[in-house]
Amino acid sequence: MSSIEVANVEASKEQPLNLMVSFIEQEALEKMEEIETRANEEFVIEKGRLVEQNMEKIDTYYERKLKQVDIQQKIQASNAFNQARLECLRAREQHLEDVLLEAEKNLETISSDDGRYPVILKGLILQALFQLLEKEATIVCRQKDVDLVKGLVGECLDEVEKASGVRTAITIEQNIFLSPESAGGVEASSQGGKIKVSSTLESRLRLIADQIVPQVRTALFGSNPNRRFFD
Repeated sequence: MSSIEVANVEASKEQPLNLMVSFIEQEALEKMEEIETRANEEFVIEKGRLVEQNMEKIDTYYERKLKQVDIQQKIQASNAFNQARLECLRAREQHLEDVLLEAEKNLETISSDDGRYPVILKGLILQALFQLLEKEATIVCRQKDVDLVKGLVGECLDEVEKASGVRTAITIEQNIFLSPESAGGVEASSQGGKIKVSSTLESRLRLIADQIVPQVRTALFGSNPNRRFFD
């Protein structure tokens, strides 16, 4: 067999092998492309999932932060409102107190009125005696009112006895007096000072003030829209 024939025989033997190698290489290449394509698709899907998951976390974080800021702002606004309301109430109470103090100063004009004061003083003595209704009592008054009180006590005792049946023995204090700054009236006590009654112009003003303060507040500041019940 010539060399040419031998070469042809060898070539014919190698051809199927080459075809097989080419087929394997082509199949491997296609498999690699398939794996790469699938890997890219899975990467894109996973990337999208992670992005969406983190976006949800970010949204949740900022939503929580916004709620915290909103709550904080509401708390601050509420605190500011309450503080302003308290300051307003303090100012109102101070103004009301100023009105009462001014009225207290004007009480002096009552005791300086010789026509009115004896009538008012008698009424104050009667109120004290009716509150005590004791058989013995001590009366304290201003030093300058001692003589006036002495002149009124008899009538007062008669009226109390007539109304209640109790006759009180009165001692008018000669050594202890109401403050010179007092506008007038009396303080009465019994049972060695265990029972005391203040029936001065100042104490009566305070008593009246406690009763009419709601009306005074309404007159000065208007009615309270939040108030549902009235005396």
